[in-house]
Amino acid sequence: MRYPARVPHGAVEPPPTPDGIRPARLRLPATGRWRTLREYLLDRFPAEGPQRVDALFAEQRLVDRAGPVAREAPFVPGATLWCYREPPSEVPVPFEVSIVHRDDRVLVADKPHFLATTPRGSHVLETALVRLRRELDLPELTPAHRLDRTAAGLVLFVLRPELRGAYQKLFQHGLVHKTYEAVAGYPPSAALPRTLRSRIVKQHGDHRAREVDGPANSSTRVDLLEHRDGLGRYGLVPATGRTHQLRVHMGSLGVPILGDELYPRPTGKAPDDFSRPLQLLARGLAFTDPVSGEPRRFVSDRSLQAWTAYAEWTRSPANR
Repeated sequence: MRYPARVPHGAVEPPPTPDGIRPARLRLPATGRWRTLREYLLDRFPAEGPQRVDALFAEQRLVDRAGPVAREAPFVPGATLWCYREPPSEVPVPFEVSIVHRDDRVLVADKPHFLATTPRGSHVLETALVRLRRELDLPELTPAHRLDRTAAGLVLFVLRPELRGAYQKLFQHGLVHKTYEAVAGYPPSAALPRTLRSRIVKQHGDHRAREVDGPANSSTRVDLLEHRDGLGRYGLVPATGRTHQLRVHMGSLGVPILGDELYPRPTGKAPDDFSRPLQLLARGLAFTDPVSGEPRRFVSDRSLQAWTAYAEWTRSPANR
């Protein structure tokens, strides 16, 4: 992998690699006893070891605004650096990202199941953001929000850096009308439509979110769109955006979403098992454009496998 030989002076952050991966930002402490940057890295990240730290310098993967940092560089309190990390080994996701809309400000992508929105943890190259940056040659592309890796559907990306904040604030302030679809069991006694409100928390290190006592911090409207063969196709409209909110609320109704690998209990699914996608789809996005003031609405063309191909879904051993 090749890294930029020089960072433009005054740049907010260095450019991504040819693979579309941006470097990690590293802010040095305001005070410290270290004489060199190498001493600081060895002390701060002991698990990396001398060989891996030295490789950062030798391969010019550690940079500041002037370019690659030398092995003997002094420790500068409060300085900002960036590190181009080697991507982890990943299982390729055998599904494509499709484009719903593109103009000079935004790009709306239709993400498949199993593909993360942005690099995180063991998912780096196999993410919608990195794929789109590489395939469309859009190094400044940035997501305005995120969609769970296991869910499919619409994600809004921003093309121009100066517009990122305007579109990201739409989602932060709840100004985007988001609609979802899900497939789950159908209990004839369910009283729908219904709005579920509860307090959802997710603790660091715990993969699952939980409902607890206390003031509600989440709200989801659930409607039954149609049902057949013991299954229901549900319309979900969240008024808030808590982690795993839709999955938790469907579980609290007694109808967990089909294909869920975490709820009601973890399944221990293998990373390369793509046979049972979570039957959750981000179907629509609607908002008033913060730049032009025009109303905008986008709809996913995807469908949920358990509903459109019910026979194949039930015949699969993974779904029994």
